[in-house]
Amino acid sequence: MTATKGLEGVVAATSAISSIIESTLTYRGINIDELAEHATYEEVVHLLWHDRLPNQAELDELIRRLGDEAELPEPVLQSMRLYPKDVHPMAALRTAVSALALYDPDADDMSPEANLRKSIRLQAKIPTLIAAFARLREGKEPVKPKKGVGIAHNFLYMLFGAEPEETAVRTMDKALILHADHELNASTFAARVTVATLSDIYSGVVSAIGALKGPLHGGANEQVMVMLDEIGKLENVEPYLRRKFENKEKIMGFGHRVYKKGDPRAKHLQRMSRELGRLKGDMRLYEMSVKIEELVVSEKGLLPNVDFYSASCYTMLGIPRDLFTPIFAMARISGWTAHIMEQYADNRLIRPRAEYVGPVDRRYVPMSER
Repeated sequence: MTATKGLEGVVAATSAISSIIESTLTYRGINIDELAEHATYEEVVHLLWHDRLPNQAELDELIRRLGDEAELPEPVLQSMRLYPKDVHPMAALRTAVSALALYDPDADDMSPEANLRKSIRLQAKIPTLIAAFARLREGKEPVKPKKGVGIAHNFLYMLFGAEPEETAVRTMDKALILHADHELNASTFAARVTVATLSDIYSGVVSAIGALKGPLHGGANEQVMVMLDEIGKLENVEPYLRRKFENKEKIMGFGHRVYKKGDPRAKHLQRMSRELGRLKGDMRLYEMSVKIEELVVSEKGLLPNVDFYSASCYTMLGIPRDLFTPIFAMARISGWTAHIMEQYADNRLIRPRAEYVGPVDRRYVPMSER
């Protein structure tokens, strides 16, 4: 047996949920470009879970059920009040999602019907968890979720305590669509490994959140904003990047292990970044991002991925950068739960082997001879 580092290129599962073929991303066979331009996030959630777009009655019913399930159990909310105010929101989210399982009557029911109900609850409650923690750490009271509105609208409403602008809702909705699923990425694989043991759906989602927390996965968009903050203004872009190039440092938000012709999601977020900049009369972040892209493409041949322009979009919406990765989780919960339900439907324990590279033929040495 020979190991493949990082499992690069290894096909570890079959799936009918999403595909990446020649740098084209599809959800259930529908090109991400079509979904980003025409669908709502709730339509995409239904598509990922049920393998088809909903009709109007089905979409209305999904929005109604999400609204009904969006409030948090009071014990979970009370426990969140005790979290350290300076803890990273992803750590808070990981803990709170685990706590949700304690108050779900279906927690240990492994039937397909119960797992769909739990998926709806998780999709509904994760935005509420993120917004509630963001407010609690600032000494503010959480805002109760509204009913009858989409997840993007509801999240911004709960986060800021005011009705969001239409452009902000559209930007957030499109970002959620673009992040909803992405084949067998690290967090999705972690979720599938966990539930392949026939552990419960909450355990799978907590595993996924743990994987997403890392800067080489979901945390990359936070690091993009760190870079933009360090650069500060347009004229600093080139000298900053030249130093990075000379020191052979990684430029966050560029390149992708799977996409060789560029991440198809990036162009949608670039357009939204430009639109938000114009709307707010402040093109600084957008112009800096475009200049960074030009230099990295010309010097390194690397194209931007989904993380790069999402950073400026979220910042122009007024969202703190340490909430970027939780928002990624808020979107990806639809894909995680779709993969978990798919894993349960045709399960086999995921148990790969390791190539042993340690010493051989060693003997036990008695204590007196050591």
